[in-house]
Amino acid sequence: MSTPPSLASGPEGPHALRPLLDTVLAALDEGARARGGPLPSGGPDAVAARVRDAVGDVLPDQGDPNALHHLVRALAEGAADPADPLCTAHLHCPPLALATAADLAASALNPSLDSWDQAPGAAELEALVTEALAREVFAAPAPHETPPAPHETPPTPHETAVTTRDPQAGPPRRHPSALVTTGGTESNQLALLLAREAHGAGVRLVHGANAHHSLPRAAWLLGLPEPVVVPAPAGTLDPVALDEALTRLSGPPGSLLVAATAGTTDAGLIDPLPDIAALCAAHRTRLHIDAAYGGGLLLSDRYRDLLTGLAAADTVALDLHKFGWQPVAAGLLAVRDPRDLAVLHHRADYLNADDDAEAGLPDLLGRSLRTSRRPDALKIAVTLKTLGRSGLGRLVDQVCDTARAFAALVHDHPGFDLYDPPALSTVLFRPAHATDDDIAAVRRRLLTDGRAVLGRARMDGRLWLKATLLNPRTRPDDLAALLKLVEGNTPR
Repeated sequence: MSTPPSLASGPEGPHALRPLLDTVLAALDEGARARGGPLPSGGPDAVAARVRDAVGDVLPDQGDPNALHHLVRALAEGAADPADPLCTAHLHCPPLALATAADLAASALNPSLDSWDQAPGAAELEALVTEALAREVFAAPAPHETPPAPHETPPTPHETAVTTRDPQAGPPRRHPSALVTTGGTESNQLALLLAREAHGAGVRLVHGANAHHSLPRAAWLLGLPEPVVVPAPAGTLDPVALDEALTRLSGPPGSLLVAATAGTTDAGLIDPLPDIAALCAAHRTRLHIDAAYGGGLLLSDRYRDLLTGLAAADTVALDLHKFGWQPVAAGLLAVRDPRDLAVLHHRADYLNADDDAEAGLPDLLGRSLRTSRRPDALKIAVTLKTLGRSGLGRLVDQVCDTARAFAALVHDHPGFDLYDPPALSTVLFRPAHATDDDIAAVRRRLLTDGRAVLGRARMDGRLWLKATLLNPRTRPDDLAALLKLVEGNTPR
Protein backbone atom coordinates (compact mmCIF):
# COMPACT_ATOMS: atom_id res chain seq x y z
CA MET A 1 0.00 0.00 0.00
CA SER A 2 1.46 3.38 -1.04
CA THR A 3 2.18 6.10 1.52
CA PRO A 4 -0.48 8.84 1.51
CA PRO A 5 0.65 12.37 0.59
CA SER A 6 2.02 14.53 3.39
CA LEU A 7 -0.19 17.00 5.21
CA ALA A 8 0.53 20.73 5.53
CA SER A 9 -0.21 20.89 9.26
CA GLY A 10 0.39 18.57 12.17
CA PRO A 11 3.79 17.30 13.30
CA GLU A 12 4.99 16.52 9.78
CA GLY A 13 3.74 19.77 8.24
CA PRO A 14 6.85 21.97 8.48
CA HIS A 15 9.13 19.19 7.25
CA ALA A 16 6.80 18.38 4.36
CA LEU A 17 6.42 22.02 3.31
CA ARG A 18 10.07 23.02 3.33
CA PRO A 19 11.21 21.16 0.18
CA LEU A 20 7.94 22.03 -1.54
CA LEU A 21 8.58 25.70 -0.87
CA ASP A 22 11.98 25.36 -2.51
CA THR A 23 10.24 23.84 -5.53
CA VAL A 24 7.67 26.64 -5.67
CA LEU A 25 10.27 29.40 -5.34
CA ALA A 26 12.43 27.88 -8.06
CA ALA A 27 9.42 27.52 -10.37
CA LEU A 28 8.34 31.11 -9.72
CA ASP A 29 11.82 32.31 -10.62
CA GLU A 30 11.98 30.21 -13.79
CA GLY A 31 8.53 31.34 -14.89
CA ALA A 32 9.31 35.01 -14.33
CA ARG A 33 12.53 34.71 -16.32
CA ALA A 34 10.70 32.98 -19.16
CA ARG A 35 8.06 35.72 -19.18
CA GLY A 36 10.72 38.43 -19.22
CA GLY A 37 8.40 41.38 -18.58
CA PRO A 38 5.22 42.56 -16.89
CA LEU A 39 2.95 40.35 -19.03
CA PRO A 40 3.43 37.23 -21.18
CA SER A 41 3.88 38.02 -24.85
CA GLY A 42 1.77 36.87 -27.74
CA GLY A 43 -1.73 37.74 -26.60
CA PRO A 44 -4.54 35.46 -25.36
CA ASP A 45 -4.16 32.64 -27.91
CA ALA A 46 -0.42 32.30 -27.43
CA VAL A 47 -0.66 32.37 -23.64
CA ALA A 48 -3.47 29.81 -23.65
CA ALA A 49 -1.46 27.50 -25.92
CA ARG A 50 1.58 27.64 -23.63
CA VAL A 51 -0.52 26.88 -20.56
CA ARG A 52 -2.23 23.95 -22.31
CA ASP A 53 1.12 22.53 -23.37
CA ALA A 54 2.50 22.82 -19.83
CA VAL A 55 -0.54 21.27 -18.17
CA GLY A 56 -1.31 18.47 -20.60
CA ASP A 57 -3.89 16.09 -19.13
CA VAL A 58 -5.43 17.79 -16.10
CA LEU A 59 -6.56 14.49 -14.55
CA PRO A 60 -4.21 11.72 -15.71
CA ASP A 61 -4.62 8.10 -14.66
CA GLN A 62 -1.21 8.22 -12.98
CA GLY A 63 -0.03 11.30 -11.15
CA ASP A 64 2.99 13.41 -12.10
CA PRO A 65 5.38 13.98 -9.16
CA ASN A 66 6.74 17.09 -10.90
CA ALA A 67 3.33 18.69 -11.37
CA LEU A 68 3.94 21.34 -8.68
CA HIS A 69 7.00 22.63 -10.47
CA HIS A 70 5.47 22.47 -13.96
CA LEU A 71 2.19 24.19 -13.09
CA VAL A 72 3.66 26.91 -10.88
CA ARG A 73 6.23 27.66 -13.56
CA ALA A 74 3.48 27.81 -16.21
CA LEU A 75 1.35 30.10 -14.06
CA ALA A 76 4.31 32.41 -13.34
CA GLU A 77 5.25 32.56 -17.01
CA GLY A 78 1.66 33.41 -17.88
CA ALA A 79 1.12 35.93 -15.08
CA ALA A 80 0.70 39.68 -15.02
CA ASP A 81 3.34 40.75 -12.52
CA PRO A 82 2.12 43.66 -10.34
CA ALA A 83 5.66 44.03 -8.98
CA ASP A 84 6.90 45.06 -12.43
CA PRO A 85 7.01 48.88 -12.60
CA LEU A 86 5.42 48.79 -16.06
CA CYS A 87 2.39 46.82 -14.81
CA THR A 88 0.08 49.71 -13.91
CA ALA A 89 -3.34 49.00 -15.41
CA HIS A 90 -5.43 48.18 -12.38
CA LEU A 91 -5.83 48.42 -8.61
CA HIS A 92 -3.69 45.30 -8.49
CA CYS A 93 -0.96 45.70 -5.90
CA PRO A 94 2.28 43.76 -5.50
CA PRO A 95 1.74 41.94 -2.18
CA LEU A 96 4.22 42.29 0.64
CA ALA A 97 6.43 39.25 1.19
CA LEU A 98 5.54 39.09 4.89
CA ALA A 99 1.80 39.18 4.13
CA THR A 100 2.26 36.40 1.59
CA ALA A 101 4.21 34.34 4.13
CA ALA A 102 1.38 34.84 6.64
CA ASP A 103 -1.07 33.68 3.97
CA LEU A 104 0.93 30.46 3.66
CA ALA A 105 0.49 29.88 7.39
CA ALA A 106 -3.25 30.46 7.05
CA SER A 107 -3.41 27.90 4.24
CA ALA A 108 -1.38 25.36 6.19
CA LEU A 109 -3.48 25.65 9.34
CA ASN A 110 -6.70 25.90 7.29
CA PRO A 111 -9.04 27.30 9.94
CA SER A 112 -12.58 27.99 8.77
CA LEU A 113 -14.29 30.95 10.39
CA ASP A 114 -17.81 29.60 10.52
CA SER A 115 -17.59 28.09 14.00
CA TRP A 116 -15.32 28.62 16.99
CA ASP A 117 -14.28 24.97 17.22
CA GLN A 118 -12.75 25.22 13.72
CA ALA A 119 -10.85 28.46 14.37
CA PRO A 120 -10.41 29.32 18.06
CA GLY A 121 -7.35 31.55 17.74
CA ALA A 122 -8.26 32.87 14.30
CA ALA A 123 -11.67 33.96 15.57
CA GLU A 124 -10.13 36.06 18.32
CA LEU A 125 -7.51 37.49 15.96
CA GLU A 126 -10.21 38.50 13.49
CA ALA A 127 -12.15 40.22 16.27
CA LEU A 128 -9.08 42.21 17.31
CA VAL A 129 -8.22 43.25 13.74
CA THR A 130 -11.74 44.24 12.74
CA GLU A 131 -12.30 46.23 15.94
CA ALA A 132 -9.02 48.12 15.45
CA LEU A 133 -9.73 48.97 11.82
CA ALA A 134 -13.34 49.96 12.54
CA ARG A 135 -12.10 52.37 15.22
CA GLU A 136 -9.67 53.78 12.67
CA VAL A 137 -12.44 54.42 10.15
CA PHE A 138 -14.77 56.07 12.66
CA ALA A 139 -12.12 57.84 14.73
CA ALA A 140 -13.41 61.34 13.96
CA PRO A 141 -16.74 62.48 15.43
CA ALA A 142 -19.58 61.87 13.01
CA PRO A 143 -21.74 64.97 12.35
CA HIS A 144 -24.96 63.01 12.58
CA GLU A 145 -26.49 59.86 13.88
CA THR A 146 -28.70 57.84 11.59
CA PRO A 147 -32.18 57.68 13.10
CA PRO A 148 -33.26 54.18 14.05
CA ALA A 149 -35.68 52.43 11.75
CA PRO A 150 -39.25 52.25 13.00
CA HIS A 151 -39.08 48.46 13.04
CA GLU A 152 -35.62 48.22 14.61
CA THR A 153 -35.39 45.30 17.02
CA PRO A 154 -33.21 45.20 20.13
CA PRO A 155 -29.83 43.49 19.89
CA THR A 156 -29.96 39.72 20.06
CA PRO A 157 -27.88 37.61 22.45
CA HIS A 158 -25.76 36.68 19.43
CA GLU A 159 -24.78 40.29 18.71
CA THR A 160 -21.03 40.72 18.70
CA ALA A 161 -20.97 44.44 19.52
CA VAL A 162 -18.63 45.67 22.22
CA THR A 163 -20.31 48.09 24.62
CA THR A 164 -19.05 50.51 27.23
CA ARG A 165 -21.35 51.61 30.04
CA ASP A 166 -20.89 54.84 31.97
CA PRO A 167 -23.54 55.16 34.72
CA GLN A 168 -23.71 58.93 34.18
CA ALA A 169 -23.72 58.83 30.38
CA GLY A 170 -27.04 57.15 29.74
CA PRO A 171 -27.31 54.11 27.45
CA PRO A 172 -24.20 52.04 26.75
CA ARG A 173 -21.93 53.29 23.98
CA ARG A 174 -21.46 50.79 21.18
CA HIS A 175 -18.10 50.59 19.46
CA PRO A 176 -18.03 50.31 15.67
CA SER A 177 -17.40 46.94 14.13
CA ALA A 178 -16.25 45.48 10.82
CA LEU A 179 -16.65 42.34 8.78
CA VAL A 180 -13.94 40.70 6.68
CA THR A 181 -15.00 40.42 3.03
CA THR A 182 -13.54 39.34 -0.29
CA GLY A 183 -13.30 42.96 -1.45
CA GLY A 184 -15.24 46.06 -2.42
CA THR A 185 -17.93 44.21 -4.33
CA GLU A 186 -18.92 42.04 -1.37
CA SER A 187 -18.59 44.99 1.02
CA ASN A 188 -20.91 47.12 -1.12
CA GLN A 189 -23.43 44.29 -1.35
CA LEU A 190 -23.39 43.85 2.43
CA ALA A 191 -23.80 47.60 2.96
CA LEU A 192 -26.95 47.61 0.81
CA LEU A 193 -28.22 44.49 2.54
CA LEU A 194 -27.82 46.09 5.98
CA ALA A 195 -29.63 49.20 4.74
CA ARG A 196 -32.47 47.10 3.34
CA GLU A 197 -32.86 45.13 6.55
CA ALA A 198 -32.74 48.28 8.70
CA HIS A 199 -35.13 50.36 6.61
CA GLY A 200 -37.17 47.96 4.49
CA ALA A 201 -37.09 46.53 0.99
CA GLY A 202 -38.19 49.85 -0.50
CA VAL A 203 -34.93 51.62 0.39
CA ARG A 204 -33.60 53.26 -2.76
CA LEU A 205 -29.94 53.63 -3.68
CA VAL A 206 -28.76 57.08 -4.79
CA HIS A 207 -25.25 57.11 -6.26
CA GLY A 208 -23.06 59.19 -8.50
CA ALA A 209 -22.48 58.42 -12.15
CA ASN A 210 -18.87 57.77 -11.06
CA ALA A 211 -19.79 54.96 -8.64
CA HIS A 212 -18.38 51.46 -8.88
CA HIS A 213 -20.45 49.07 -10.97
CA SER A 214 -20.95 46.77 -7.98
CA LEU A 215 -23.33 49.24 -6.31
CA PRO A 216 -26.18 49.23 -8.87
CA ARG A 217 -25.53 45.53 -9.38
CA ALA A 218 -25.99 44.93 -5.65
CA ALA A 219 -29.29 46.84 -5.76
CA TRP A 220 -30.41 44.53 -8.56
CA LEU A 221 -29.30 41.40 -6.71
CA LEU A 222 -31.13 42.48 -3.55
CA GLY A 223 -34.35 43.34 -5.36
CA LEU A 224 -34.17 47.04 -4.46
CA PRO A 225 -35.85 49.75 -6.57
CA GLU A 226 -34.01 51.10 -9.60
CA PRO A 227 -31.13 53.28 -8.33
CA VAL A 228 -31.11 57.03 -8.83
CA VAL A 229 -27.97 58.18 -10.63
CA VAL A 230 -26.69 61.65 -9.74
CA PRO A 231 -24.45 63.48 -12.25
CA ALA A 232 -20.70 63.57 -11.66
CA PRO A 233 -19.61 66.04 -14.35
CA ALA A 234 -16.10 66.54 -12.98
CA GLY A 235 -15.67 62.87 -12.10
CA THR A 236 -17.05 63.33 -8.58
CA LEU A 237 -20.61 63.36 -7.31
CA ASP A 238 -22.18 66.82 -7.62
CA PRO A 239 -23.55 67.93 -4.20
CA VAL A 240 -26.02 70.40 -5.76
CA ALA A 241 -27.49 67.66 -7.94
CA LEU A 242 -27.53 65.32 -4.93
CA ASP A 243 -29.43 67.88 -2.84
CA GLU A 244 -31.98 68.28 -5.64
CA ALA A 245 -32.39 64.50 -5.93
CA LEU A 246 -32.82 64.00 -2.18
CA THR A 247 -35.35 66.85 -2.04
CA ARG A 248 -37.29 65.41 -4.97
CA LEU A 249 -37.25 61.89 -3.52
CA SER A 250 -37.92 62.87 0.09
CA GLY A 251 -39.61 60.22 2.16
CA PRO A 252 -39.45 58.67 5.63
CA PRO A 253 -36.03 58.62 7.33
CA GLY A 254 -33.94 55.81 5.92
CA SER A 255 -35.97 55.41 2.72
CA LEU A 256 -32.91 56.47 0.71
CA LEU A 257 -29.32 55.24 0.80
CA VAL A 258 -26.65 57.56 -0.58
CA ALA A 259 -23.43 55.91 -1.78
CA ALA A 260 -20.37 58.12 -2.14
CA THR A 261 -16.94 57.15 -3.43
CA ALA A 262 -13.51 57.76 -1.92
CA GLY A 263 -11.25 56.72 -4.79
CA THR A 264 -12.94 56.10 -8.12
CA THR A 265 -11.73 53.21 -10.24
CA ASP A 266 -11.23 55.35 -13.34
CA ALA A 267 -9.30 58.30 -11.93
CA GLY A 268 -8.89 57.80 -8.18
CA LEU A 269 -11.10 60.78 -7.40
CA ILE A 270 -12.73 61.42 -4.02
CA ASP A 271 -16.28 62.71 -3.77
CA PRO A 272 -16.81 65.84 -1.58
CA LEU A 273 -17.44 63.74 1.51
CA PRO A 274 -18.12 66.56 4.04
CA ASP A 275 -20.74 68.14 1.76
CA ILE A 276 -22.37 64.77 1.10
CA ALA A 277 -22.38 63.90 4.80
CA ALA A 278 -24.03 67.21 5.63
CA LEU A 279 -26.73 66.63 3.00
CA CYS A 280 -27.39 63.13 4.32
CA ALA A 281 -27.75 64.51 7.84
CA ALA A 282 -30.11 67.25 6.66
CA HIS A 283 -32.26 64.80 4.70
CA ARG A 284 -32.02 62.08 7.39
CA THR A 285 -30.56 59.73 4.82
CA ARG A 286 -28.31 56.75 5.38
CA LEU A 287 -24.77 57.07 3.95
CA HIS A 288 -22.42 54.40 2.61
CA ILE A 289 -18.94 55.30 1.40
CA ASP A 290 -17.09 53.04 -0.99
CA ALA A 291 -13.49 53.67 0.09
CA ALA A 292 -12.14 50.42 -1.35
CA TYR A 293 -9.36 52.37 -3.06
CA GLY A 294 -8.92 55.53 -1.01
CA GLY A 295 -9.49 54.09 2.46
CA GLY A 296 -5.78 53.36 2.84
CA LEU A 297 -5.19 57.10 3.18
CA LEU A 298 -6.31 56.70 6.79
CA LEU A 299 -2.81 55.38 7.48
CA SER A 300 -1.07 58.45 6.04
CA ASP A 301 -0.48 61.56 8.14
CA ARG A 302 0.01 63.57 4.94
CA TYR A 303 -3.07 62.46 3.02
CA ARG A 304 -5.51 61.43 5.75
CA ASP A 305 -7.36 64.75 5.60
CA LEU A 306 -8.57 63.86 2.10
CA LEU A 307 -10.95 61.46 3.88
CA THR A 308 -12.54 64.11 6.10
CA GLY A 309 -16.20 63.16 6.34
CA LEU A 310 -15.60 59.42 6.19
CA ALA A 311 -16.58 58.95 9.82
CA ALA A 312 -20.05 60.32 9.08
CA ALA A 313 -20.92 57.20 7.08
CA ASP A 314 -23.05 54.40 8.41
CA THR A 315 -20.95 51.86 6.49
CA VAL A 316 -17.57 52.06 4.75
CA ALA A 317 -15.99 49.61 2.28
CA LEU A 318 -12.21 49.09 2.48
CA ASP A 319 -9.81 46.99 0.45
CA LEU A 320 -6.37 46.28 1.90
CA HIS A 321 -5.40 44.42 -1.27
CA LYS A 322 -5.03 47.90 -2.78
CA PHE A 323 -3.50 50.47 -0.41
CA GLY A 324 -2.48 47.74 2.03
CA TRP A 325 -0.34 45.51 -0.18
CA GLN A 326 -2.11 42.31 0.81
CA PRO A 327 -2.59 39.21 -1.31
CA VAL A 328 -6.18 38.97 -2.52
CA ALA A 329 -8.52 38.91 -0.71
CA ALA A 330 -8.41 41.46 2.10
CA GLY A 331 -11.64 43.47 2.13
CA LEU A 332 -13.63 44.88 5.02
CA LEU A 333 -16.97 46.51 5.66
CA ALA A 334 -16.78 48.88 8.62
CA VAL A 335 -20.11 49.51 10.39
CA ARG A 336 -20.62 52.48 12.70
CA ASP A 337 -23.54 50.99 14.64
CA PRO A 338 -22.91 47.28 15.28
CA ARG A 339 -26.60 46.74 15.96
CA ASP A 340 -26.99 46.75 12.18
CA LEU A 341 -25.14 43.43 12.13
CA ALA A 342 -27.78 41.64 14.20
CA VAL A 343 -29.75 40.95 11.01
CA LEU A 344 -26.95 38.68 9.78
CA HIS A 345 -27.53 36.24 12.62
CA HIS A 346 -28.37 32.78 11.36
CA ARG A 347 -28.66 29.51 13.27
CA ALA A 348 -27.38 26.17 12.12
CA ASP A 349 -27.43 23.72 15.00
CA TYR A 350 -24.16 22.04 14.03
CA LEU A 351 -22.33 25.40 13.98
CA ASN A 352 -23.90 27.69 16.59
CA ALA A 353 -26.47 25.87 18.66
CA ASP A 354 -28.23 28.03 21.23
CA ASP A 355 -26.94 26.03 24.18
CA ASP A 356 -23.35 26.36 22.89
CA ALA A 357 -23.81 30.13 22.63
CA GLU A 358 -25.27 30.26 26.13
CA ALA A 359 -22.29 28.25 27.37
CA GLY A 360 -19.94 30.90 26.01
CA LEU A 361 -18.82 29.59 22.62
CA PRO A 362 -18.55 32.59 20.27
CA ASP A 363 -20.99 32.73 17.36
CA LEU A 364 -19.14 33.34 14.08
CA LEU A 365 -21.90 32.55 11.61
CA GLY A 366 -23.32 36.06 11.77
CA ARG A 367 -19.98 37.62 10.78
CA SER A 368 -20.41 36.90 7.09
CA LEU A 369 -22.85 35.69 4.45
CA ARG A 370 -20.27 33.04 3.62
CA THR A 371 -20.01 29.84 5.63
CA SER A 372 -16.52 28.39 5.10
CA ARG A 373 -14.03 31.24 4.90
CA ARG A 374 -10.30 31.71 5.30
CA PRO A 375 -8.59 33.61 8.15
CA ASP A 376 -7.69 36.58 5.95
CA ALA A 377 -7.23 38.63 9.11
CA LEU A 378 -3.91 36.86 9.77
CA LYS A 379 -1.98 38.47 6.92
CA ILE A 380 -3.59 41.83 7.74
CA ALA A 381 -2.62 41.51 11.40
CA VAL A 382 0.96 40.53 10.55
CA THR A 383 1.29 43.54 8.26
CA LEU A 384 -0.22 46.02 10.72
CA LYS A 385 1.89 44.70 13.58
CA THR A 386 5.15 44.52 11.60
CA LEU A 387 4.99 47.86 9.78
CA GLY A 388 2.81 49.85 12.13
CA ARG A 389 0.91 52.94 11.14
CA SER A 390 4.08 54.82 10.20
CA GLY A 391 5.44 52.06 7.96
CA LEU A 392 2.20 51.59 6.04
CA GLY A 393 1.70 55.35 5.91
CA ARG A 394 5.10 55.75 4.26
CA LEU A 395 4.10 53.25 1.57
CA VAL A 396 0.90 55.19 0.89
CA ASP A 397 2.85 58.46 0.72
CA GLN A 398 5.41 56.91 -1.58
CA VAL A 399 2.98 55.69 -4.25
CA CYS A 400 1.00 58.93 -4.13
CA ASP A 401 4.25 60.87 -4.56
CA THR A 402 5.23 58.59 -7.43
CA ALA A 403 1.93 59.38 -9.15
CA ARG A 404 2.57 63.09 -8.78
CA ALA A 405 6.05 62.66 -10.23
CA PHE A 406 4.65 60.79 -13.23
CA ALA A 407 1.95 63.44 -13.71
CA ALA A 408 4.63 66.14 -13.72
CA LEU A 409 6.59 64.16 -16.32
CA VAL A 410 3.51 63.92 -18.54
CA HIS A 411 2.63 67.58 -18.03
CA ASP A 412 6.11 68.72 -19.06
CA HIS A 413 6.21 66.51 -22.16
CA PRO A 414 5.00 68.34 -25.29
CA GLY A 415 3.76 65.11 -26.84
CA PHE A 416 1.28 64.20 -24.07
CA ASP A 417 -1.83 65.55 -22.41
CA LEU A 418 -2.49 65.10 -18.68
CA TYR A 419 -6.10 64.73 -17.56
CA ASP A 420 -5.58 66.28 -14.13
CA PRO A 421 -3.15 66.15 -11.22
CA PRO A 422 -3.75 62.85 -9.41
CA ALA A 423 -5.92 62.75 -6.31
CA LEU A 424 -4.51 59.39 -5.22
CA SER A 425 -2.11 57.24 -7.25
CA THR A 426 -3.90 57.09 -10.61
CA VAL A 427 -2.68 59.15 -13.57
CA LEU A 428 -4.69 59.58 -16.78
CA PHE A 429 -2.75 60.66 -19.85
CA ARG A 430 -2.84 60.38 -23.64
CA PRO A 431 -0.64 61.18 -26.62
CA ALA A 432 -1.57 64.74 -27.58
CA HIS A 433 -2.52 64.20 -31.22
CA ALA A 434 -3.73 60.60 -31.09
CA THR A 435 -7.30 59.54 -31.74
CA ASP A 436 -9.26 57.34 -29.36
CA ASP A 437 -8.76 54.44 -31.78
CA ASP A 438 -5.00 55.07 -31.77
CA ILE A 439 -4.93 55.01 -27.97
CA ALA A 440 -6.91 51.77 -27.75
CA ALA A 441 -4.61 50.19 -30.33
CA VAL A 442 -1.44 51.32 -28.51
CA ARG A 443 -2.66 49.80 -25.27
CA ARG A 444 -3.47 46.47 -26.91
CA ARG A 445 -0.17 46.42 -28.78
CA LEU A 446 1.78 46.84 -25.55
CA LEU A 447 -0.33 44.12 -23.91
CA THR A 448 0.21 41.71 -26.79
CA ASP A 449 3.94 42.32 -26.80
CA GLY A 450 4.04 41.90 -23.01
CA ARG A 451 5.94 45.16 -22.61
CA ALA A 452 3.58 47.26 -20.50
CA VAL A 453 0.19 46.89 -18.81
CA LEU A 454 -1.81 50.12 -18.99
CA GLY A 455 -5.47 50.60 -18.22
CA ARG A 456 -8.05 52.71 -19.99
CA ALA A 457 -10.64 55.21 -18.80
CA ARG A 458 -13.18 57.39 -20.60
CA MET A 459 -13.39 60.88 -19.14
CA ASP A 460 -14.74 64.06 -20.70
CA GLY A 461 -15.86 62.02 -23.68
CA ARG A 462 -12.31 60.97 -24.55
CA LEU A 463 -10.29 57.80 -24.04
CA TRP A 464 -7.29 58.05 -21.73
CA LEU A 465 -4.50 55.69 -20.83
CA LYS A 466 -4.50 54.90 -17.13
CA ALA A 467 -1.49 54.25 -14.91
CA THR A 468 -2.43 53.11 -11.40
CA LEU A 469 0.76 53.27 -9.39
CA LEU A 470 0.74 50.91 -6.41
CA ASN A 471 4.33 49.69 -6.51
CA PRO A 472 6.43 51.46 -3.85
CA ARG A 473 9.61 50.37 -5.66
CA THR A 474 8.81 52.19 -8.91
CA ARG A 475 11.52 54.74 -9.70
CA PRO A 476 11.70 57.87 -11.92
CA ASP A 477 13.59 55.95 -14.63
CA ASP A 478 10.72 53.44 -14.79
CA LEU A 479 8.22 56.25 -15.32
CA ALA A 480 10.32 57.78 -18.08
CA ALA A 481 10.63 54.36 -19.75
CA LEU A 482 6.84 53.88 -19.63
CA LEU A 483 6.22 57.24 -21.28
CA LYS A 484 8.86 56.54 -23.94
CA LEU A 485 7.31 53.16 -24.66
CA VAL A 486 3.88 54.72 -25.25
CA GLU A 487 5.38 57.47 -27.38
CA GLY A 488 7.30 54.97 -29.51
CA ASN A 489 4.19 52.90 -30.21
CA THR A 490 1.80 55.75 -31.04
CA PRO A 491 1.11 56.48 -34.73
CA ARG A 492 2.49 59.84 -35.83
